[in-house]
Amino acid sequence: MKYMIYFRAHHPSPSLNREGRGGSFTSHFSVLSFLLAILLFTTSCEQRPDGNIVKKDQVPTIYPDYVGVTIPVGIAPLNFSYAGNDGADVIDVTVRGSKGGELYANGEWADFDIDDWHALLEQNRGAQLTFTTCVKRDGQWTQYKDFTVTVSPNALDEWGLTYRRIAPGYEVYSHMGLYQRDLSNFTEEAIIENTQAPGACLNCHTANRTNPDQFVFHVRGDHGATMVQQHGQREWLQAKNELLGGSMVYPYWHPSGRYIAFSTNQTRQGFHMVRDERIEVFDLSSDVFVYNPQTHQIITDSLLSTKDWSENTPTFSPDGRWLYYMTCRQQDYPAHFKEERYNLCRIAFNPEQGTFGTTVDTLFNAAAQGKSLTWPRPSYDGRYLLFTLIDYGYFSIWHNESQQWLLDLQTGEARELTEINSPQADSYHNWSDNSHWIVFTSRRDDGYYSRLYLAETDGKGHFSKPFMLPQRNPRDYYASSVYSFNTPDFTKTRVDFNARQAGIEIMSDERVKTGAGK
Repeated sequence: MKYMIYFRAHHPSPSLNREGRGGSFTSHFSVLSFLLAILLFTTSCEQRPDGNIVKKDQVPTIYPDYVGVTIPVGIAPLNFSYAGNDGADVIDVTVRGSKGGELYANGEWADFDIDDWHALLEQNRGAQLTFTTCVKRDGQWTQYKDFTVTVSPNALDEWGLTYRRIAPGYEVYSHMGLYQRDLSNFTEEAIIENTQAPGACLNCHTANRTNPDQFVFHVRGDHGATMVQQHGQREWLQAKNELLGGSMVYPYWHPSGRYIAFSTNQTRQGFHMVRDERIEVFDLSSDVFVYNPQTHQIITDSLLSTKDWSENTPTFSPDGRWLYYMTCRQQDYPAHFKEERYNLCRIAFNPEQGTFGTTVDTLFNAAAQGKSLTWPRPSYDGRYLLFTLIDYGYFSIWHNESQQWLLDLQTGEARELTEINSPQADSYHNWSDNSHWIVFTSRRDDGYYSRLYLAETDGKGHFSKPFMLPQRNPRDYYASSVYSFNTPDFTKTRVDFNARQAGIEIMSDERVKTGAGK
């Protein structure tokens, strides 16, 4: 339990001052308040471990599991609760840095002071923090084996995260929105929610290399549109036209900011009738194209718009010279949805001319392994490409077998990232701008809701143990949440967006038309 003593100034009413007794009343009342505060302090102070401590040679079971993780300087405090089956009345935690400094928390959960936490991390950059944890139950203190957390020498260099938060329903959009979170503390705010545009489904916010000076998102529903905002100026694009088989979805910016790659999909969903499988999303058709925001022109190519193949989820290479995408042979849906297996391909792109190459390379043949590849995301240093591997399809968030894989773009070798994967769905992922960190979604927490996790990479293709996005009181926060997080990305600065005005613009149906050409 948390305890706080505070003093409040009390001022007598005007009637008490008429006879000059106001000062005396105030003095007596202040003394009484002080005595009561002292009494509260002596009877309700923190419950500290005493000499009668039972020691256990095992690390404590805590929630979230932060034992042995690696974190960046500047991250919000790793607050946690004791999560053992035997329960606890009080948890007492002391954190010591190997380069110096000490931090202390005591109460129902370990709730560290933000400023003191940041100072401790800065002092111990590239070093370790040691956590000594004691819990009290039924009047008896137990001290657990110390555990450590490594403070990385590699900076995160990102202000925060953006993501979509949505209830895991199927029939209606319900309450949902795009949000941003300051990673240095616990402040979350909406970029836009569908309360500003009733009935709308707001799809992923995508910035240009984590810089929100340029970003895009798509709106599904009766007032569908694709919004492109550049340097504070935005346009709402007509969601469909004669060139597109569906809407403009799954965007990715060219590093120059001159182009945005999209896929255009006719998406359907079906429902399973077996245990542990809920929903399947598939496309009746999908193609890949590039959009030029300056000319409002759509650049297509016959190699990326084929009748018998579904091209999907395009991404540019960091140098802007390649367009990666996934493709699979078109199936008879929904009867043969389990035969939908995507491979990773690439095609050359000339940003000066706005043209594509004449050949397509297959970089990873997942279908040959009886698997399907989805959500390709190259690191911004150009060395690796992160993707998800599942049994079939591409909507990995609904597949428990969903696993993260890493492709070395220099050697062509790929491997499963066993160090960050879990038995539950591990899915949407993105890189920090400096390519030292990733954020991804996972259902490892409870098997039902997707949470956000971060991990560091050493630059050689290996990752640290992932840690859950910190919250002020994580057990209460996640226990009371009915939302899944998806499509997360880092953001260099806070996203500046007028949601109220944007909602008016969505409902107005005023749209910019797009056409063919460069």
